[in-house]
This record gives sequence, C-alpha cells and structure tokens, in this order.
Amino acid sequence: MQRYEVLLTSDAERDLEEIFDYIAEHQSPGAANHVLDRVEKSISSLVAFPERGSFPKELLALGIRDYRQVFFKPYRLIYRVIDRQVVIYLIVDGRRDMQALLARRLLEG
Repeated sequence: MQRYEVLLTSDAERDLEEIFDYIAEHQSPGAANHVLDRVEKSISSLVAFPERGSFPKELLALGIRDYRQVFFKPYRLIYRVIDRQVVIYLIVDGRRDMQALLARRLLEG
C-alpha cells in the first residue's frame, strides 16, 4: 500500500490551536483533548486513504474538484492530494459560513 505524507498549512495549524483553546476555555481541557485526539486520528487516516474524502459541496457547486474533506462532526478537514502529499488547508467547525471561509482561504490564496 502506498503511503502519503500529510502536511498542515500554517492556517490549518492555527485552526486546530483555536479550536482546542476555545473548547478548553468554554467546556473543559478534557473535552479539548478529546477533540484534538479525534482530529489527529482523522489526519492519520489520510496517510493511507486520502481519496476516501468527499468533495466539499460548496466547491463542487463552483465546479471545483481539487479539494476533498473528511469529517469529525461538526469539524471538517479540507485538503488537497498533490502527488504523494496530502495538504490540509482548513480544520473548521462546519457550522460556520463555509462559503465565505472557503472563498477566502482557498480561492483567493
């Protein structure tokens, strides 16, 4: 089985830190650690099977099929497979305004 290298952009790393800090402050450090663990498992799963992710519907509506996503509800990890690498661009709460966020992070960059 071929393995992929998984990389997080600095924006995705910042997303993860913000999610962790928010949950630790508003719920508990234990809950924040649980979410971090689950997100890390989702990230690890991309090493072997990055094509399993679905296309984000907001991008599909624009005819863009370059990005995929995996979920740990309500969080979405949005990434792109480039050769043998998986580059994660966003780790975000899917309840946010995804259209604006995707446009700002992926389409304008």
